[in-house]
Amino acid sequence: MLALGSSEAGAQVANINYNLKAAVNAAAYPTARPLGGATANSAAAMVTQAIVKTTSAVTLGNGSVVQSAPAQSVTVKVGTMASEAAWLYRAGWPLYALVDRYAANAPLDAETNCLATAVYFEARGESADGQLAVARVVMNRAASGKYPPTWCATIKQPAQFSFVRNGQFPAVNYGSDAWRKAEAVARLAATNVVPSVSTDVLWYHADYVAPSWRRNLTEERKIGQHIFYRA
Repeated sequence: MLALGSSEAGAQVANINYNLKAAVNAAAYPTARPLGGATANSAAAMVTQAIVKTTSAVTLGNGSVVQSAPAQSVTVKVGTMASEAAWLYRAGWPLYALVDRYAANAPLDAETNCLATAVYFEARGESADGQLAVARVVMNRAASGKYPPTWCATIKQPAQFSFVRNGQFPAVNYGSDAWRKAEAVARLAATNVVPSVSTDVLWYHADYVAPSWRRNLTEERKIGQHIFYRA
């Protein structure tokens, strides 16, 4: 666990590329786990925000908002996971709820799979915030110009991440809850929806070790058992 590194609309139907019923039903999840003051019916609240500019009653059904009279534009496109996650986060969903929502063991592209693998091996015992911070360090490195330019190459760079052996990853238990959560964290990190460590944070280490390289760095914060640094 070490990284050495507003318009008028004449139409009466505003299409929403999103399953509104599912969004409202999904809001039941946070009610089962307190959000610390966040809106319980997040998705329902977002639906209300989407139609608040209408001038008459609306009917929700089959992915559409139907107005009985013209009103200001009410088009909301939430067809992708990134858009949905951003929507939910702005409405008050905490990171752990988003992770649980997207922990579906869905196929990943090669780069995101590498990112999820780093999260899995480096931080699967950490909170969602700690896991996201690890993912962000990988992404920060790849974008910094100081490390290889892809997530996979950054992670596999020799002598950087302790779980990597000769450029190879150990076996992952893809059926585990830990992997599903790591996958969700990686996907959320890739969307850049939830704030985490700043973009200049390129290093971290476990709090039970004291590597000498940390002395020339500035500690940004400690999350769980990891201490994160910037230059």
